[in-house]
Amino acid sequence: MSPPTIMRNYFIIDTDQDSVQSIKNVLEDYYEFNCIGVSSDYDEAMNIILKETPDLVFFNIDNVIENSFKFAQELNLFNDDFPVFIAISASKDLVYDVIKNGFFDFLLSPLPELEIRKSVLKVLKKIPAQSRKNICLKSYKDYQYLKTDEILFLKADNNTTDFYMNDGNIISAFKTLKTFEEILPNNFHRIHKSYIINKNFVSRIQYGKFTCTIKRNDYEVPFTKTYIGNIESMNKALSEYSYQSLN
Repeated sequence: MSPPTIMRNYFIIDTDQDSVQSIKNVLEDYYEFNCIGVSSDYDEAMNIILKETPDLVFFNIDNVIENSFKFAQELNLFNDDFPVFIAISASKDLVYDVIKNGFFDFLLSPLPELEIRKSVLKVLKKIPAQSRKNICLKSYKDYQYLKTDEILFLKADNNTTDFYMNDGNIISAFKTLKTFEEILPNNFHRIHKSYIINKNFVSRIQYGKFTCTIKRNDYEVPFTKTYIGNIESMNKALSEYSYQSLN
């Protein structure tokens, strides 16, 4: 099995098939990028972005969607995970508006391969791996995608790692726990030599029993004193409003 990869989804808003293909051709060179679609319809594009929360959007602002800047502003109202926008235009007349509306970069069409590549590399530098939402497990020509917000916890078993998912599935990967520890988002905490837990699914921390309870299936995942710092950090984040219970 190849090393796990953090996936970055991208979306294209354009009607120019040459531009769309130019973007796809360049991003095929970067295996972590995955195209989730192309659209030029306001409602369809808005719905896909809100549903799939891509990391990157290439946006032709030349009347492909009426009032393209309003589109970006409206999206920002609904979506905390605002994607990185790269504007595309046949002229430089709207560069000021592009900057003012928070776009990450500007590409002048027709799109030269080199300029697309430069922009993509800047995006890779901007989006840290720790913030990504998908992991790709690759084995030969088999690609399996896991959404990190659907992972309850990870359990080490010799040189393999089992992913316990919130739908009840258990998915195994032939990599060590440490391999995944280095690429998972910041809501994952190593709490044991054999366990990494997703803080967002923790419903209870019992210091007396040295266990964390998982919401979905009431798993009790053990922790050890070695990782007590991670437990304290997780407890602090989860205890913003804490009250004395009757138990």
